[in-house]
Amino acid sequence: MIENGFAYLSVLVMIASFVVYLDRGLRLQFFDYLPAIVVIYFVVMVLSTFGLWQKNSEINHIYTGVKSNILPAMIFLMLLSADLRKIKDLGGKMLLTFFLASFSIAMGFVVMFLSLHSYFEAGTWGAFAALCGSWMGGTANMIAIQGALNVPDSKMGYILLIDSIDYAIWVMVLLALVPFAAKFNQWSRADTSLIDETVKKLNDTQNKARMSFHSLFLLLGIALVVSALSQYSASLMPVADFVTEDAWVVIIATLFGIFCAVTPISRLGGSDVLGSIFLYMIVSLIASRADFSELGQAPLYVFSGAVVIAIHAVLMTVFARLFRLDLFSIAVASLANIGGIASAPILAGAYSQALIPIGVLMAMMGYIIGTFGGLMVGKILMIIGG
Repeated sequence: MIENGFAYLSVLVMIASFVVYLDRGLRLQFFDYLPAIVVIYFVVMVLSTFGLWQKNSEINHIYTGVKSNILPAMIFLMLLSADLRKIKDLGGKMLLTFFLASFSIAMGFVVMFLSLHSYFEAGTWGAFAALCGSWMGGTANMIAIQGALNVPDSKMGYILLIDSIDYAIWVMVLLALVPFAAKFNQWSRADTSLIDETVKKLNDTQNKARMSFHSLFLLLGIALVVSALSQYSASLMPVADFVTEDAWVVIIATLFGIFCAVTPISRLGGSDVLGSIFLYMIVSLIASRADFSELGQAPLYVFSGAVVIAIHAVLMTVFARLFRLDLFSIAVASLANIGGIASAPILAGAYSQALIPIGVLMAMMGYIIGTFGGLMVGKILMIIGG
C-alpha cells in the first residue's frame, strides 16, 4: 500500500502515460471503441477500490495541491486554439445551428432532471452540470465545472460512464444517418449552397506552429502564471452560494484563455499537448478518490443520459424543419457539442473532406461556451433539486 504522496502521484502519472502510449503510440484498435480517458479512469478506479494507496494527510495534500494548481493551467491551454476571429467565419446559419444544439442539450438536462431528480441522491445536480459542460464542450469543461462546483469525485464515475456509453451510441447513430442526408434535406427544405459558401471562407485551422522545446517550456511557464493569477484574482472576488471562489478561478482562467487565443501566444506550438497532459493527470487524480462500490446506480445514470440525447435529437429535428437546416449542419453541431474536437471533424469528413474545418471550428466553440453553459444549467438543476 502506497503511503507516500510523491509515490502516489508518480503511479497515477505512469498509468495515464502508459494508457496514452497504448492509444496514440501503438494505436491499438481497442481504443477505437473505448477512449483512453475512460480507460485511465477505470484502471485507476480499480486500483483505488483495492486500496493501492492510503487516503492519509500526505496523499490528500498532494491530491488537493496538484489538482487545484494545474486545473486553471489546463483550462487556459485548452482554450488557446479557440480563436474567435476564425469562429466568426462559420457564417450566421452555422452559428445558429451550433447554438440551437447547445440550447437543446441544456433543455434535455433540465427536462430529464425535472422528471428523474427524485431518484437521485442529494447534490447530484452538480454531477449533471459537469456532464452538461462536457456535452456542450469537452472533458476539459467537465473537469472545470467539477472543480468550480466541488462535485465529489465519487460522482464522476457515473458521469464518465454516461459520457462513454451514451456518446458512443449517439456517434454510431449520426454516422448511420449520413446516407440519408439528401432525403432529410428535402424534408427540411434546406439550402445546402450555404455550406459550399462557408467552406470557401475557411482556412485549415489545424495548421499550428511546430512544437519545440522552447515553445513548450514557455507555454508551461505562462500556463502556471495564469493559474497563480487566476487563484489570486478569485480570492478578491465576491462569492455567493453558487459562485464560489473555485468557480471564479475557472471563470478567470477561461477568460485568460479566450483573450490569449487572439494573441501571438496562441501561435506557440504545443498548447494542445501540454493541456492534454494536464487533463489526463487531473482525470487520474479524480479517479484515485473513486470506488466501484459507489456505482450501484449506474443503469439509472446511463438511462438519464439517453433521455437527454433523445430530447436533444427531437428538438434538433424540429429546429431543422423550422429553420430549414441540413442534416450535415445539425449532425456536426450536435457532435461538436457532445463529442468535441475528437469526433466532430470525423463526422464532417464522412460527408466531405472539405467540410472537416467546419467540424473543427464548431468543436472549438464548444470549448468556449461549455464551462459557462454547464454552470448556467447547473444553477437551474440546483433549484430543481431543492
